[in-house]
Amino acid sequence: MLLGRVVGSAVCTIKYPGTEGVKLLVVQPLDKLLEPVGGLQVAADVVQAGPGDLCVMVRSREAALAMTDVKFVPVDLALVGIVDELAVQPVDSGELIMRRGWNPFYGKAGE
Repeated sequence: MLLGRVVGSAVCTIKYPGTEGVKLLVVQPLDKLLEPVGGLQVAADVVQAGPGDLCVMVRSREAALAMTDVKFVPVDLALVGIVDELAVQPVDSGELIMRRGWNPFYGKAGE
């Protein structure tokens, strides 16, 4: 999943069948420190986000599956959540590192 901040909206007069009524928002992708990453993108909004909202986004097939009425439309980016609170652990905390040791399913590490 990706983070992004809504910075505007896109208006289309003609849309692909199945995307009528879907709000399209312009989002700035962000990294875990909420710094901009790459250029602006247009995303289908299925959570009623608004300008300034920090959102969770999905790409590719997951974006197409996020649409409510039609299950496969040509959507490549969708907003699927509005972030209320974000807590990022420091990289050096070690919480995200797989440590060597005993695993009840595989025995000791390296076996």
